[in-house]
Amino acid sequence: MELKDTIELMQSDDYKDRFRAEYWQVHERYEKLSRMLSDYEVGELDYTPKTPIPLLRTQLNIMGTYSVLLYDRAKIEGIEL
Repeated sequence: MELKDTIELMQSDDYKDRFRAEYWQVHERYEKLSRMLSDYEVGELDYTPKTPIPLLRTQLNIMGTYSVLLYDRAKIEGIEL
């Protein structure tokens, strides 16, 4: 799922739809940041990030933790992702 695919879910009156959208948005952003850091580490990134790499790694770790929390919460609340 791409970010643009979550727009309708975010506008829903159903909190489960909004929850799904939030999960998929975090998941997609995590994947993109992870790929960027991987490309950077192997020298395949075509630019140098302005943000220090350690800060980006910290952001990735926090996003990963948040994604897991959302996943666990979805299981508890019976929300199909």
